[in-house]
Amino acid sequence: MNALAHAARPLAHAIDSARLGRLAIASLHAELACAPKPGLVTPFDTGSHDDMDASTFLRSLFALRHYFTAIARAGAVDAPFAQLRTLGIAAETAMLRATGGTNTHRGAIFSLGLLVAAAARCRREQGRAVSAAQVCLAVQHWANDFAAAPLDASSPGQRARLRHGVPGVREQAAAGYPVLRVLAVPTLRHALQQGLPRDAAMSQTLMQLIAQVDDLNLLHRGGADGLAWAQQQARGFIAGGGTFAPGWEARLHGIGKDFVARRLSPGGSADLLACSHFLLQQEAV
Repeated sequence: MNALAHAARPLAHAIDSARLGRLAIASLHAELACAPKPGLVTPFDTGSHDDMDASTFLRSLFALRHYFTAIARAGAVDAPFAQLRTLGIAAETAMLRATGGTNTHRGAIFSLGLLVAAAARCRREQGRAVSAAQVCLAVQHWANDFAAAPLDASSPGQRARLRHGVPGVREQAAAGYPVLRVLAVPTLRHALQQGLPRDAAMSQTLMQLIAQVDDLNLLHRGGADGLAWAQQQARGFIAGGGTFAPGWEARLHGIGKDFVARRLSPGGSADLLACSHFLLQQEAV
């Protein structure tokens, strides 16, 4: 019996890794499909972007379909961060090749990839799915390695982070993603429990993230003033009832037009939205 149990474990880990990989892609697709989203690409418009549309994102998702399963397998065997990073670099190369050089999912490759690896590691250790909060905290297993890994100082996000002195995704990851544990996942969970459709629940979560997060994409495109303006718009939307209020879609479309006029795009918040969807759904998979 013990021999059979040991033989079954690798198969169980492989099945879990494949499930988690598919769920990660499904979560990125859910973020893309969610509409309206101020300044962001949806199936219906390109937001504040003139270099990408929904088809660009779909090509990227196809290119990334094996990455999340691979990083889940690596997490399940407690691979070092260096191995996870190698997988992420290869995934970014595949993304850029598929999109003709357009960055659609760089942030998600890092954050969602780490969360997928952490979820797989937790499942191997505990033999079951664990809570979203536990997965977030499990990312700290690799925290000591984050600072040593080189950064691309020329990327727009890193330039904005250094210029404005705000923490980036590495700092969020090292802290166990408090913005996901305390804000985004509880918001999404509550909205769904209250009976909101998925798009409405995700739009509510996105606006909460925009209201609270120092989004590096907003800082890059609009500076401190642009970030403050976007946060003010999001807080006003939430204060008015958010997606629980009648007519919320028209209100959010109006806010979206103002985002586009200012060329603002909360891409960092969009990445966190996809992560929130993954974290919540993996609890039941």
